[in-house]
Amino acid sequence: MKAWKHFRTINHHKYLVMKSCFQVGLYKQGLLHDLSKYSPTEFLVGCRYYQGNKSPNNAEREARGYSAAWLHHKGRNRHHMEYWIDYAPGEDRHITGMRMPVKYVVEMFLDRVAACKNYQKEKYRDDSPLRYYENGKQYHILHEESRMLLEKLLHMLAERGEAATFAYIKYNILKKKHRKSRKKEGQK
Repeated sequence: MKAWKHFRTINHHKYLVMKSCFQVGLYKQGLLHDLSKYSPTEFLVGCRYYQGNKSPNNAEREARGYSAAWLHHKGRNRHHMEYWIDYAPGEDRHITGMRMPVKYVVEMFLDRVAACKNYQKEKYRDDSPLRYYENGKQYHILHEESRMLLEKLLHMLAERGEAATFAYIKYNILKKKHRKSRKKEGQK
């Protein structure tokens, strides 16, 4: 029974992210989002620790002291800030967040929105992803530019709603990126 419920939960999450990605023009990312959740390493843990109202990775972490499923997941999905943690270049060599490509910051934002919708169900509000982010913000290792964009989108969603935020992403954030790449191609 838990396997079926977990399967439905990840399918619903994937559907929500895909729908949102399509709305902003990230078609490939929408189709490929979170495919690793269907791998045995992640799926079996999800079935075993399924709770329905939060990530099973948290329960695995509490039981085992770490989450093998999360370590697998974040190492294969570029929309997670943890994927971009590395040693800083230069003498210092401290661990830091690398700048994320804009399309992955956008996917990370959409992933957070979908996760809140998936777990909060009818209690979801447009400020839910911001509140969730703010609750753990002090623990994040995230490049400053990536952080600024993520926080801008979370605040915009909370203040102006989903339609306005998704339109802003599509026509301002991602359109600028495409314009820049077209200019570079024209210069060659």
